[in-house]
Amino acid sequence: CDHAYVQPHSGCDANLVAIWAFLVARFENKEIQRLGKKSVEELTAEEYETVRKILVSQKMMGMGLSSGGHLTHGFRRNISSKILQAVNYEVDPKTGLLDEKALAEQVKRERPALLMVGYSAYPRLLNFAKMREIADSVGAVLMTDMAHFSGLVAGKVFQGDYDPIPFSHLVTSTTHKTLRGPRGGLVMCQEEFKDVVNRGCPLVLGGPLPHVMAAKAVAFKEANTPEFQKYAHQIVANANALANALISQGVELITRGTDNHLIVFDVMKSFGLTGRQAELALCEGGLTVNRNSIPFDVNGAWYTSGIRIGTPALTTLGMKENEMQTVGMLIADLLKGCKPAVVDGKKSRAKVDIDPEHLNRVKVQVKDLLGGFPLYPELIVD
Repeated sequence: CDHAYVQPHSGCDANLVAIWAFLVARFENKEIQRLGKKSVEELTAEEYETVRKILVSQKMMGMGLSSGGHLTHGFRRNISSKILQAVNYEVDPKTGLLDEKALAEQVKRERPALLMVGYSAYPRLLNFAKMREIADSVGAVLMTDMAHFSGLVAGKVFQGDYDPIPFSHLVTSTTHKTLRGPRGGLVMCQEEFKDVVNRGCPLVLGGPLPHVMAAKAVAFKEANTPEFQKYAHQIVANANALANALISQGVELITRGTDNHLIVFDVMKSFGLTGRQAELALCEGGLTVNRNSIPFDVNGAWYTSGIRIGTPALTTLGMKENEMQTVGMLIADLLKGCKPAVVDGKKSRAKVDIDPEHLNRVKVQVKDLLGGFPLYPELIVD
């Protein structure tokens, strides 16, 4: 990538800027030139409608939401599937892994103009050199959404073929997840898309937030330090320790482990709970997680069958592998004391009954654990 644009207020904004930059640079500008005009303002109403139809007829491919993708990767309830023809690719139903050969075959069948890669809930590495090869096979633009793992790229955990920057035409990210900065987004791109990306306003955005952009600059500077690299590597070490702790308690993990900062596990198979029930129960115990779809989820995107956990926040507190072992044991202990509530004679998918003994025990241990890792140790609070 040759250029960075730091005005987007969120990852969704960044993705919209990148998608529209792709559409304008690859299709709108060329059609304007073909019509012998200098700008979109010179088009007649009829010509503009022709151009608009060309834009919305383009096809994108993105990872399906239940396979670990994101809403903005072509989910039907998201605008990304309404401004483009959206086709999803999925992980292998047996392994939960992305099958590169199957993806390459699907890309050749579908022939998308835009191949979007990246994830919000996929716990394994992506080979971006291979993704670029697949995109190039049909002349597609490769766009990487690294919102969830940009800190691991900046921290040099993901290098070589696993670093998206050298291989992607467009890269987007949030700045507040593993990158550990303020809430916001960014777009990086090759020279071809620079001019359009820089016109994110008025293309997609409105007024800038200069105070947030200044905070992003601080975050980028911190990300270039040895201390940040140490933090990034510890994130992955902690995720592996937490994964192993859960596995030792009989919990079924999607892909049976992790290569990055996150873990997704099947609470339906492991504990007979929906993701919504497990999320609620763990929250009651002082453990903040979120419910998440798992591949081919029988409970859908609302109730879900999974829980997603990330280790960046706990790593920032200073926790390491021993503490991850404790966290894994606490999660399993509490969920083993839960069962679906019965409402009107039927098992609920939302309400959960929690054994008080399990709940109280976990609450005490969570409080004890956090007592050793205060948010602001320099502050004395009575």
